Amino acid sequence: MAVMNLKAISEAYQQTVPNKARRTIRNILVASVFVLPGMAVFFVFLLLPMIESVQFGFYKWDGLGPLQDYRGLDNYEKAFNHEVFRTAITNSFRIMALSLLIQLPIAMSLALMVGRGNLPGRRIFRLLLFLPYVFSEVITALIWRYVMHPTDGLLNWFLGHSVPGYDNVGWLADKDIAIYSVFIVLTWKYFGFYMILYMAGLQGVPKDLEDAARVDGANIVQVLSRITLPLMGSTIRLTVFLSVLGAFQQFVLVWVLTGGGPVNASQIMGTYIYKFGIKSFNLGYGAAVALILFAITLIFSIGYQRMILHQDFAGDISL
Repeated sequence: MAVMNLKAISEAYQQTVPNKARRTIRNILVASVFVLPGMAVFFVFLLLPMIESVQFGFYKWDGLGPLQDYRGLDNYEKAFNHEVFRTAITNSFRIMALSLLIQLPIAMSLALMVGRGNLPGRRIFRLLLFLPYVFSEVITALIWRYVMHPTDGLLNWFLGHSVPGYDNVGWLADKDIAIYSVFIVLTWKYFGFYMILYMAGLQGVPKDLEDAARVDGANIVQVLSRITLPLMGSTIRLTVFLSVLGAFQQFVLVWVLTGGGPVNASQIMGTYIYKFGIKSFNLGYGAAVALILFAITLIFSIGYQRMILHQDFAGDISL
């Protein structure tokens, strides 16, 4: 009897629900089977911790026990009044500016050289230039700690034998130049990544257009400014976006190189959160600073995508 009832219900359902509606419901159920596990992981390991971090930022909390010592906005006020925090956020913006002004132009120049020039052995140069990006950040930092050692470092040895009267420089120990030394290492590590992106962008620039411009009398600067770079506009905008976000998300390489020193001179946002939040068992304060960092990157990401990157989706190829 039960089997007959189920069969009758099934037949009634098929008669009352149109075929298109049944297919829609079936597609939704199938999609849910694949989407829900990923959404559950996203919620548990990303979205929920972010929500809880907002809550932690209003408490003085060492990471153990319940939240009891409510401080309101005191953690945020303490951060902006802390001189080291101001140094960290200034250094993050400094690395961002230097990346846009130095790192990306170097990557573009090398991409044009090995991607469009007549340099012999271009494949070997591509491999050698991209190789630093393959190294892990820890390995990169350890290599450059030796290179920039104040007494036995390779850099001081080379300059000492090349420049008359040269005195050894504490590249990572001098508070006035430590952040710039860190930037040199960051540039060495990541310029190969941007070079590869630019080389990929060059593949979309027809070489016939460049050759035609040269035949019409255009020099190399005019070819680059009027043809090559405008046609690479989408790639350039993408690398700017990645470079800015990368400048604010650095941690491992800087921490292994300097630990934020000397005298907190090379602190950036990531190392500051780790030193004054996690390592000091002041997770409430660390959560507040992390939320400030999140707000900076979120505002930039939304603003940049709406004002700059939107033209790529609209098909605009100009800079």
